[in-house]
Amino acid sequence: MAITRQKKEELSAGILAKIQKSQAVYVTSYQGMTMPQFNALRRKLRESNGAYHVVKNTLAARALEKAGMAVPKQMLDGSVALGFAYGDMSATAKVLLDFAKEAEKFQLKGAVLGQQILSAKEVEALATMPPLSVIRAQLLGLIASPASRLAGVVAGGVRQVVNVVKAYGDKEQAGRSRWWKRRPPPSRCSS
Repeated sequence: MAITRQKKEELSAGILAKIQKSQAVYVTSYQGMTMPQFNALRRKLRESNGAYHVVKNTLAARALEKAGMAVPKQMLDGSVALGFAYGDMSATAKVLLDFAKEAEKFQLKGAVLGQQILSAKEVEALATMPPLSVIRAQLLGLIASPASRLAGVVAGGVRQVVNVVKAYGDKEQAGRSRWWKRRPPPSRCSS
């Protein structure tokens, strides 16, 4: 049964919405997978804030093009399903790679990140990256470290100046108290 043009537009719009919401789009081959395997993969991806949908190749290509992303034409052949990373893209990549080890029929072909097409090997590298929150914390630590060192150096310089001024003040105070002790008491005239 042929799909009407209106139905194709609706499907394309749905795929486009998922692509625009996603951090990365993973292209997979699912030929030979069973429904329990599909459901297990979808459940694992939902836990990592992702999704998995079987998509017609021409609709996937159109939606990627409309979203302004690169179209991996060499990956869009055969039975294709797309994985979407709505949260951390490395967590979604890890779920897909782990599932590829479990299910022999499942194959991760690659991914699309904006205008860049990643191979399966590059997706493996992406999966080993720490989560975005850890990267942000590390970056913040790198930025804060020189600033705290600079503050320590400035504070140390100010502390040294304050110590020198205090030493001069103490020396002056000690000199005055010695002068007062050496001075003879004022004479009292008894007239």
